[in-house]
Amino acid sequence: MSDTPVKQQSTAAFYGQAVASFAVAMAATAIGIVRLDASAWVRGFMAIAVLYLVTSAFTLAKVIRDRQEAGQLVSRVDQARLEKLLAEHDPFEKL
Repeated sequence: MSDTPVKQQSTAAFYGQAVASFAVAMAATAIGIVRLDASAWVRGFMAIAVLYLVTSAFTLAKVIRDRQEAGQLVSRVDQARLEKLLAEHDPFEKL
């Protein structure tokens, strides 16, 4: 069986860029809502809608990641079974 560690797929620079991008998008949206020429009720509704959209996006991303990780685990189990079968198989053994 192989003890191949799972490799991290994103670099620190990519992580930093994603965080910075999220921060800029949230700040721009907040500034847009605050400067919106509408009543406080409408601005409040827009703020709640944006927060709901952000939490839904985070939840969706987590669900997708969890499914992908579960698929990788099943794939690793299948690979381990195959390696065990190949290690136990003697091609020169008479049937």
